[in-house]
Amino acid sequence: MLPFISASVLPGNVTFSSFNELYINLFGDQNLHFLDANGRSVQISLSKSSGCGFKSCLLYDNALFSASIKLPSAPNTAGVVVAFYTTNADVFKANHDELDFEFLGNVGGKDWIVQTNLFGNESVKRGREERYNLWFNPTQDFHTYSILWNKNWTIFYVDDVPIREVRRVYAMGEDYLSKPMSLYATIWDGSNWATSGGKHKVNYRYAPFNTGFTNFVIDGRGCTSDQIQHCKNSGPSFAANFSGLSTNDRSKMMSFRKKYMTYSHCQDRRRYPIALPECTNP
Repeated sequence: MLPFISASVLPGNVTFSSFNELYINLFGDQNLHFLDANGRSVQISLSKSSGCGFKSCLLYDNALFSASIKLPSAPNTAGVVVAFYTTNADVFKANHDELDFEFLGNVGGKDWIVQTNLFGNESVKRGREERYNLWFNPTQDFHTYSILWNKNWTIFYVDDVPIREVRRVYAMGEDYLSKPMSLYATIWDGSNWATSGGKHKVNYRYAPFNTGFTNFVIDGRGCTSDQIQHCKNSGPSFAANFSGLSTNDRSKMMSFRKKYMTYSHCQDRRRYPIALPECTNP
């Protein structure tokens, strides 16, 4: 029986899909298991022999990507990385785009850390990381994590709370994401960096580390890698028509960031003496 799935409010009018309608396994086949007979919930695991991951069958432009996720509840998850992200690195190898939700495990007694990042056209040297704590325990229940992306806006959501907004400004140039992307979800060993800069490694005494996924949503026009223009010519959708947060959503976002954000590249003057262009956007 599946655990109780916490209530959440997705932006837009969307429907849930089964795993096989949207995704294919990427690696670690032996570590992916269905949790229900209808294929609407899966578990991916990190064991000593392998991690695991899956990806969407198609690429998408102007899309909303979402899933409800329950993180591993082991006594010590240091070094474990769960990633829910979009990228087109397999198609655009020299100038790929990427949007990241990364969940970073921790030593016993400390909470998981959530990190977001984005870069366009291989601008990886200009990292745009932010890190946050959460107001709940993400290992006890399923919570919904969503990425809305179009040509002008990128919004990261946790449940019904927008936690980060990036508005494209002219000065960003090609640093803003511009090409269709696939959705990926993975769990893997990030011992060399994930917890305290690599100080704490994965302790496989507590393996397997299990992560649940359900409530799969991709709302956007999909295309194969040889039909990219089909994505570009997509019709109206919630994501494509999105033009900014409501007053209420902006208030929720600012409250979250004041209480739970622990790092933003926009505030890191040692790293960026001159803030990146989007940091001046109100």
